[in-house]
Amino acid sequence: MLSSKGLNITEGLKERVAEHLRAFEVQRRTDASLRRAAVALTLVDEAGGADLPGMPEHGVASTRAALVLTRRSTDLRDHPGQWALPGGALDEGEEPEDTALRELYEEVGLQSDRSSVLGHLDDFVTRSGFVITPVVVWGGPNVTLAPNPEEVASIHRIPVQEFLRDDAPLLEEIPESEQPVLRMPVGDSWIAAPTAAILYQFREVALLGRETRVAHFEQPLFAWR
Repeated sequence: MLSSKGLNITEGLKERVAEHLRAFEVQRRTDASLRRAAVALTLVDEAGGADLPGMPEHGVASTRAALVLTRRSTDLRDHPGQWALPGGALDEGEEPEDTALRELYEEVGLQSDRSSVLGHLDDFVTRSGFVITPVVVWGGPNVTLAPNPEEVASIHRIPVQEFLRDDAPLLEEIPESEQPVLRMPVGDSWIAAPTAAILYQFREVALLGRETRVAHFEQPLFAWR
């Protein structure tokens, strides 16, 4: 297990994550019937904490590495109020990296270019008919974020150490599927698949260097719409 010191937002962490992703053989889905989307798993400094029940606050000078997650606006038509990674559908002619970086800027105000992309995780097919390509991005320290109120209700920088908890992932059997629903605990709450499945693979592959697949995990019924 990584030490807490090894999870600071340093060049050492950047190089380790990039190395793990280079060694990982990504699995792609090419189903023409599915709509394509991309999300950004963005490593930044914690800068104040995640603002979640059960998680202690840390000062604005915290150097712990964190991932940027959002709560979707309750005014959105699809999946309002749910946990999400910055991302969206590919525009015509876009590659997943372009989409992830564009949405990162549009949703939370973080502007990056392709040089900040560290690698990719497996495509994940959602029950709502998308195939999501996860793009791992290095945001780095001293990052300022601002939510786009039309899309984002709140921004949360969740320390990556939270995803290394011994009780993660949480698996739940449901009668509607042969596969268990995967959730990732955060503070006193949890995040559901598909976002949770992508976060779990990030933990296993990018942080720990383990070849772990997640495409088979189920999503909760509310994500089937």
